[in-house]
Amino acid sequence: MNPQQASAPGTDPYFADHGDARYRVHRYELDLDYRPVSNRLSGSARLSAQAGPAPLEEIPLDLAAFRIQRVLLDSRTVRYTHRAGKLRIRPAKALAPGTAFTVEVRYTGNPKPVPSPWGGLGWEELTDGALVASQPVGAPSWYPCNDRPADKASYRVAITTPSPYTAVAGGRLLTRTTRASSTTWVYEQPAPTSTYLVTVSLGNYTAVPLTDPDPADGRRPPVPQTAYLPARLLPEFTQDFAGQTRMMQFFEETFGPYPFGEYTVVIADEDLDVPVEAQGMATFGANHLDGARTSERLIAHELAHQWFGNSVSVADWQHIWLNEGFAKYAEWLWSEHTGGRTAAAHASAAHQLLAGLPQDLLLGDPGRQLMFDDRLYERGGLTVHALRCALGDDAFFRMLKDWATKHRHGAVSTADFTEHAQQYASAPLEELFDTWLHEPSLPPLPQPTGPHHPADLQANPVPQD
Repeated sequence: MNPQQASAPGTDPYFADHGDARYRVHRYELDLDYRPVSNRLSGSARLSAQAGPAPLEEIPLDLAAFRIQRVLLDSRTVRYTHRAGKLRIRPAKALAPGTAFTVEVRYTGNPKPVPSPWGGLGWEELTDGALVASQPVGAPSWYPCNDRPADKASYRVAITTPSPYTAVAGGRLLTRTTRASSTTWVYEQPAPTSTYLVTVSLGNYTAVPLTDPDPADGRRPPVPQTAYLPARLLPEFTQDFAGQTRMMQFFEETFGPYPFGEYTVVIADEDLDVPVEAQGMATFGANHLDGARTSERLIAHELAHQWFGNSVSVADWQHIWLNEGFAKYAEWLWSEHTGGRTAAAHASAAHQLLAGLPQDLLLGDPGRQLMFDDRLYERGGLTVHALRCALGDDAFFRMLKDWATKHRHGAVSTADFTEHAQQYASAPLEELFDTWLHEPSLPPLPQPTGPHHPADLQANPVPQD
């Protein structure tokens, strides 16, 4: 079944005021004009959507405090209200079940992050430029949307900005057109994309291609990879990201084909607390470069999210460990593959760390306050390692690749994963998942029990530069 045709899940229990399960959006077309000096955004958003199985009396969209200039439903003016982050569109007559419809919204204002328990999320004004970091509910800071991770759609994003700036978005760059002192950049992301994974980054950047589209040895062209960064950071970047193309190759061998058309990395000319993943793209801060490859685990983590979190997305935020646990384990796999510490050694260190911390986190349902707790990442990686130990390497890596392939561009839950993993086990996994996912106390350090479990994956290690 096409993920876009699946029945809509219920309202996200962690963010009940975001998104609406009564309809689905299939495509967003965003036309934006942004002036960095005044932090002024003028936007036009066209949403192509479909009503669910019940009559649709209103169409709620999530949108921050912009000034609304016009709202159209199927090209006709329509009544609406806009308050408390909700743009509620009211058709003259309820839309019949299954009805396809389009909404167009024109809006303007000064974008700013929306408040959250973790600080401001979404559109962030930089010293010279801007970026978007929306996880989990920051998308309404810059465009009207049905802000649910399971409601995935294709996107066309056009950004007009003063010509000295480069505008980067996830997807393929279709056109770049300069008129007078402004340039319009148009990007297309055809793959189903969660609202929080749509991003824009603007700055004085230099484009650096990382791959050769036509390899001289006749091999299959690699996934196109491009970096955008301040020119002054090129020496450090060249060292720190030297392994990314080989990392992509290893992850494709391990997780299956890269799920998008290209991969873009942006290095913002500003320090960031953590890197930010988006669909087909990741944004790092200048502080993540030092020329010594200190942040290589973060490079692996963000790239792994393209499979786990972006292509295979969570049905709702309760299941965030499926994003972060697998991205964490990908860090360990890359370390192991390149001749560094084995995944088992990383697991041992993580277990020792968690053993000294409070035992009050339920990995399978951490609650909103703990969904980004450092313990979730470490325990998530440990849970994946426990499964590897139980299955053995042959079954584990088949399971892993099949999971990413079967649910490509879909939305999943923890139950989906546990049912999937059980198909590769010779014994019941119920106790393993219960203790790791649904009990707060830390289980013992996982030990290999499955067949054919080598100590590591270093048969063909990739040399470090």
